[in-house]
Amino acid sequence: MNVMGTDRDAPATKGDLEDLETRLKGEISGVETRLEGEISEVEARLTEKMRDMQTELPKAFYGFTESVQSRFKAQDDTESGLKHRLTVLETRLLEVERRLNMPPAA
Repeated sequence: MNVMGTDRDAPATKGDLEDLETRLKGEISGVETRLEGEISEVEARLTEKMRDMQTELPKAFYGFTESVQSRFKAQDDTESGLKHRLTVLETRLLEVERRLNMPPAA
């Protein structure tokens, strides 16, 4: 009775092949288990990253919209200031026109 691997030239028996099959099945099972664990870890990390992205995207958009709103407000303030200045100029021009059309009080 030869132990498998002792005599490399000896023919393999059915028992040797069954032992080899059992050993290979065990190793394959171990590899499958490790793979499943690693896939689960990758899936968990990927899910976490996706949740982080879902949180960060709205924050970025809110920051952008606040910036745009600030610009619009500044533009509105500028426009309002220009309208006020134009109104003052029109009022002053009207006063000048009134003086020119009125005869001097003697």
